[in-house]
Amino acid sequence: MQSETTWDRLKAEMKAAAASLGIDKIGVASAAPFTEMKQRLLRHRELGRESGFEEPDIDKRTDPSLLFDDPQSIIAIAIAYPSKLIDAPKSQPGARRGIMARSAWGQDYHVVLRDRLAKLENWLRERVPGLRAESMVDTGALVDRAVAERAGLGWSAKNCAIITPEFGSWVYLGEMITNLPLPPDKPITDSCGDCTACIDACPTGALVGPGQLDAKRCISFVTQTKGMVSDEFMRKIGNRLYGCDTCQVVCPVNRGKNWTHQPELQPDNEKAKPLLVPLLTMGNREFKETYGMTSSAWRGRKPIQRNALIALGNFKERSAVPDVAGVLKDDPRFELRATAAWALGRIGGEEAEAALKAAQGAERDEQVLKAIEVALAAIAGEAAGEKPATE
Repeated sequence: MQSETTWDRLKAEMKAAAASLGIDKIGVASAAPFTEMKQRLLRHRELGRESGFEEPDIDKRTDPSLLFDDPQSIIAIAIAYPSKLIDAPKSQPGARRGIMARSAWGQDYHVVLRDRLAKLENWLRERVPGLRAESMVDTGALVDRAVAERAGLGWSAKNCAIITPEFGSWVYLGEMITNLPLPPDKPITDSCGDCTACIDACPTGALVGPGQLDAKRCISFVTQTKGMVSDEFMRKIGNRLYGCDTCQVVCPVNRGKNWTHQPELQPDNEKAKPLLVPLLTMGNREFKETYGMTSSAWRGRKPIQRNALIALGNFKERSAVPDVAGVLKDDPRFELRATAAWALGRIGGEEAEAALKAAQGAERDEQVLKAIEVALAAIAGEAAGEKPATE
């Protein structure tokens, strides 16, 4: 039997130290190119299913040697995050609330994972003075899920998430390319079986097959865009302000799992499930003070304010008509004015109709005028008992 090497011992000690470093799971992957992932990404691009948020160079996404001189191993980490709000405030008529995806609860996970990776790097450097390492989280070039899968953290599920046996898919992923010849871990067997709960539950059919996501149809992507949203997607967004967790919530492996041991990731209920109306007039400074430390802030306030209008429309919240009408009348951003028009058409009623007609006379933007026209037609159709008009 082969004796334990120095690198075997270092890896074992590193895993044993994970909890003291604030890391929930560590695995090691080889630094060989991810050839299968490259083919999948090329096909993904051919089909037009990219979000546009990814690193555009597919070679860099799949070949560690293009990012790091002579890589020997990649250390993958996972940190578990909460899935439930304790004593969550209720959304009710007159006080409607939106919901942030769990990835936007607590402190920005990019900051938290970078902190953990820095601690891990310091721990390794104390034991290997010649360490070279480069860490990345989410916005790095490598595909986090591909690294995590190869490192044995979990299996790549049908919803495109990594599912760990211990924590389900409620984990953030990060990785560190190193010059250390650490022995790799074995991948975990895919345990999704015949289950298609995530595919069946996806609001927009963005999960076009097992492990296949049309990113442009994904509600999580749509909520982060800054422009206009189609009627179809606005109706599907519901009251989501940032992101979408549906495919994780319905996963049987995730049932009952809620992780509260990482202090920085615990939610502030009023930020995770905020009142919608105050968001409409929130200025940049207040937005940064309120949400600047969360991952939802990276796109600025416009997408979240637009999504708040959509949510009020989907709630058909009559009490919010004056506030929505104020956006339609005064907001300098045409995307928000057009969305406010849509929301008023969805809410309906005489007050909403009057606000739309008043705005119609003063509006000069063609897209907003079109949205007002469609909204007025929707209200007229509803009053006549017809199916509401849509674009």
